[in-house]
Amino acid sequence: MRHAEHRGRRAPDARGRPGLPATDGATLRSLERAAPGAVAARASDRLAAAHDASHYLLVPRAVVRPDGAAQMAALFRAAAARGLPLTLRSGGTSLSGQAGGDGVLVDTRRHFRDIEVLDDGDRVRVQPGATVRSVNARLARFGRKLGADPASEIACTIGGVVANNSSGMACGTEYNTYRTLESAVLVLPSGTTLDTGVPDADDRLRVLEPGIHAGLLRLRDRVRADPASTATIRRLFALKNTMGYAVNSFVDHSRAVDILTHLVIGSEGTLAFVAEATFRTVPIHPHTATGLLFFDDLAAATGALPDLVAAGFAAVELLDTTSLRVARRDPKATDQLRGLDLRTHAALLVEHQQPTAEALEDRVRTAAGLFAGLPLAAPAALTDSAHTRATLWHVRKGLYAAVAGARPSGTTALLEDIAVPVDRLLPACTELTALFDRHDYSDSVIFGHAKDGNIHFLLNEDFDDARLVDRYLAFTEDMVDLVLGHGGTLKAEHGTGRIMAPYVRRQYGDELYEVMREVKQLLDPHGFLNPGVLLSDDPAVHISHLKSTPTVESEVDRCVECGYCEPVCPSRDLTLTPRQRIVLRREAARAHHAGDAELAARIEAEAQYDSVDTCAVDGMCQTACPVLIDTGDLTRRLRTERLGRTAQKLGVSAARHWDGVTRTAAGALTAADAAPSALPGRASAVGRALLGAELVPAWSPELPRGGSPRRARPARAPEAVFFPSCVTTMFGAAQPSSAGSGGGVREAFLALCERAGIEIRVPDGIASLCCGTPWKSKGLTDGHAAMRDLVLPVLWRATGNGALPVVVDAASCSEGLAALLAEHGITVVDAVAFTDTAVLPRLPRARRVPSVVVHHTCSSTRLGIHDSLLRVAAAAAETVVEPDDWTCCAFAGDRGLLHPELTASATASEARSVRRHGASAHISVNRTCELGMTRATGHPYRHLLELLEDATRPQPPSTQAVPSK
Repeated sequence: MRHAEHRGRRAPDARGRPGLPATDGATLRSLERAAPGAVAARASDRLAAAHDASHYLLVPRAVVRPDGAAQMAALFRAAAARGLPLTLRSGGTSLSGQAGGDGVLVDTRRHFRDIEVLDDGDRVRVQPGATVRSVNARLARFGRKLGADPASEIACTIGGVVANNSSGMACGTEYNTYRTLESAVLVLPSGTTLDTGVPDADDRLRVLEPGIHAGLLRLRDRVRADPASTATIRRLFALKNTMGYAVNSFVDHSRAVDILTHLVIGSEGTLAFVAEATFRTVPIHPHTATGLLFFDDLAAATGALPDLVAAGFAAVELLDTTSLRVARRDPKATDQLRGLDLRTHAALLVEHQQPTAEALEDRVRTAAGLFAGLPLAAPAALTDSAHTRATLWHVRKGLYAAVAGARPSGTTALLEDIAVPVDRLLPACTELTALFDRHDYSDSVIFGHAKDGNIHFLLNEDFDDARLVDRYLAFTEDMVDLVLGHGGTLKAEHGTGRIMAPYVRRQYGDELYEVMREVKQLLDPHGFLNPGVLLSDDPAVHISHLKSTPTVESEVDRCVECGYCEPVCPSRDLTLTPRQRIVLRREAARAHHAGDAELAARIEAEAQYDSVDTCAVDGMCQTACPVLIDTGDLTRRLRTERLGRTAQKLGVSAARHWDGVTRTAAGALTAADAAPSALPGRASAVGRALLGAELVPAWSPELPRGGSPRRARPARAPEAVFFPSCVTTMFGAAQPSSAGSGGGVREAFLALCERAGIEIRVPDGIASLCCGTPWKSKGLTDGHAAMRDLVLPVLWRATGNGALPVVVDAASCSEGLAALLAEHGITVVDAVAFTDTAVLPRLPRARRVPSVVVHHTCSSTRLGIHDSLLRVAAAAAETVVEPDDWTCCAFAGDRGLLHPELTASATASEARSVRRHGASAHISVNRTCELGMTRATGHPYRHLLELLEDATRPQPPSTQAVPSK
């Protein structure tokens, strides 16, 4: 494996293949000069980056990841000089085709994630690669948030928020990006960099770009002088509207620099690169109450909107009859929804958000009177129960997953949006439903932000069938006529992109369309920034480069390529993300189907390290995926396919001799610890060179001595069965525990239980047992089954046929054992959760350390023990710190030993955050994660229960404090 690949970089590769346009060497050299070491052009690099959340697919010639605004400016100059089309891409969650191109794709996410909170949270300065969620997490400490609240906040980035003028469920047009962006640092197509927030920004623009400055003022005067133009602007921008350029900036602003700043908002990467954006934030209203209102039909629901809007509801979400039918299939659907005899019903999900409990109580009382006067089909009330509210929102937010996840294999899910004046919402929805029927789109749902007249609808289409492409085109033409006939906009939130570029002139008219064309010519005279997007002379641009989705396998076929998985993936900055792993499977299948066996083989070969070897199989992707795909399942299966019968037999042998295997590993670590410091490193390096990185772990100085063997512990009246993890045998404690002989969390947990008066049983034969994770993660299915067959009868006896819970002292092992024993009637509980509920209430008051930094693990997240972890941590420390930019450490059992570059990449951002805190202690809930974070930060991490055991341990009389007189 090339050393460059281990750093996550790729050497440019100009070789083309049938079906994959070649990239010429001169282009690659030009890009390399602009952004040294940041250019990737292998087949897998280009194909993985080509896919976004839209239904378009254009394969770039190269992918570039500049490290800052200076390299971006150099890339702009190179692109202009060579006539290279250039597309900016950050989160890739855009739905309209604006984030892909067949020229140079520039990644604006990896090196642009800085966030700086200003003025106690009243403002925030952000780079384009930061997600909305990460920005809001920083602002939440100050009781503030961004105004825009897009549903894709987990993955969409500030670059896309600005480029698409994002809004969302509650912000309307009052707090969207256009209204809350204060200033920006722009890189113009000429390479000029301008900070529009400095006091003399307008003068600088006049000096640096006199033609742009004068041209913007000329266009301003032209627009203002035309009553028809100003009337159209006021009408369309009274709605949520992301069609075309923000020509309302010519009416709303007078200075050229302010006009420029606001023209860039919603420009979809066609006018400038936003290197930095400063926003005015809005207050968080933490007190909320939610209700689901059912009506007999759409007319009754939309008829209630004026009263609901007047009552000040922050969110009013519409669900049509088909939406309710789809939502009712969900196991989490409310009893009321399941019990409703659905005919022509519609529903409105409403929510009040208030700054105080008293203000919320007042709104709830007022709402009760309002509801009494509405023509409801079922009783309704507002609730502030977090569980019930989450269930109600799941009804709304789960629609996309329900329809997209159940779509036929080989089809593409299209989520579209429009907006009309609120008084035209009923006829627009009625006519849209008729269009679904006319064009035979079954199960197409309508939902959306009713108080804004903004609705979304979801279609499934097969773009491999020319007949169905014609159907889609005919539907689009009818839909355009419908929306414009009601005085609406063809894109409310998702941006013009490619999908609506041919219709911009029809929506705005000739005059404003020509103004938009002049804006583009003024700022990007070479036309290299994102051609084909937002404005296009090609009337068929919206039905060109349509994405087909070949049938591959279950994990792959359900994927809608939304990208929600990417921010939580630990390998995202080293190799690939879950979405990219999936799309490369699709691309290999497409190449096989096309008869291009060489390209398919090349993709598979290049993806071996990137896709398979460096996947942490941590399951975090599933926590973010709307259709619940765990890409780790795919990776494990691919690892299984790679293994031969010999490897499977060795896996079974290891399972049957696990006590010896773990003791051998412990002995090796103890010997390495005792050896001269350079010797273990040299030995592992030689072994890795001879046998490969997938077989021989890399030794590093932070690795501890080996641990101690696990032993049975009988009990007459146990409250639980303890299943200490084998990790405590292989890896010794971070520091010896006075509760035992260096047993770490194992001895700490037993000491805590004894202190709390809780009797615990450790089963006979424990030294030979394991949760099965080592075999499962490597695809050793036979060994996993062999271990299950060993564990199940032992725990069935020890638990009294499932009467007692099994407690595990490592989060990943808790998750692994629960999976191993699924459907066998045995309850598995993590030791932290057990301590929170059963042990902590019976412990003496702790002598708390001043502060502790907590590293949540992927398994603790998937187990849902986040709150338990924080409560136990708060019992042991006065201040509990959760670092910014937490993610899975990717140590993943032995991944961090086999591929230390994976853990280094995954932990880099969190480690920087940890170093800013002078904490007294650092904890996690998994021994290998503790090793990974120790390596990353230089601070010794240990298990949370070790810290709690220290804090609650009785002090010898000689060390107790003498009461003051």
